[in-house]
Amino acid sequence: MKRLIDIALSFFGLLALSPILLIFMFLIFLQDKHSPFFIALRVGKGGVPFKMIKLRSMVINADKSGVDSTSVNDMRITKVGHMIRRYKLDELMQLWNVLIGDMSLVGPRPNVQRDIDLYTEQERVLLTVKPGITDISSIVFSDEGDILEGKNDPDLAYNQLIRPWKSRLGLIYIENHSIFLDIELIFYTIIAIASKEKALKWVVKKLKEFRVDEKVVSVSIRNSELVAFPPPGMDVIVTSRNI
Repeated sequence: MKRLIDIALSFFGLLALSPILLIFMFLIFLQDKHSPFFIALRVGKGGVPFKMIKLRSMVINADKSGVDSTSVNDMRITKVGHMIRRYKLDELMQLWNVLIGDMSLVGPRPNVQRDIDLYTEQERVLLTVKPGITDISSIVFSDEGDILEGKNDPDLAYNQLIRPWKSRLGLIYIENHSIFLDIELIFYTIIAIASKEKALKWVVKKLKEFRVDEKVVSVSIRNSELVAFPPPGMDVIVTSRNI
């Protein structure tokens, strides 16, 4: 049933959104006469790499800088790219990955191999399902770029501030997965664009229903500054991305 919903919604989603996508494809091409697409290598179900397609929001060869995490003040983001990222338009092209079976509409967000290599045994459970366009953490950390703004090492900051909770929320999704939950997540992902506060209230209510650790609930409210915390399966804070 999940796969049938993925196929139907991704197909009709691409059709419905094609006018918007075509406009931004043209604007991206117009700014530097290069492809409007960015092909990002990500790790999917079972640890198998796949090519994730996105609308390009950065300058050409931005991925060769060695920095994987992106803050809102990242100099690699183009003028058109800022608008694309603000409204999450870069993620819409991933409907193609859903249609061909690399991804699902809902599931833990895919990561680069370098971050997967840092996973604890507990976190590797995230690789037992297809990655998704959205999940609980996509709502909670929709402002990831703002969180990483001004950080000297965005990748390390991601592993200290975001990864610990993103991984926990992904594991909570897997443990409590249902078609109804998927439908709710798709709905509140859209709601979050207009009112993140309303979407977060739903997230907190859902987490309480799942009876998860109170610390996870507290962080998901997002009314206080994030502090460094160990990822699931570790009792120390990550201090380096080097294994």
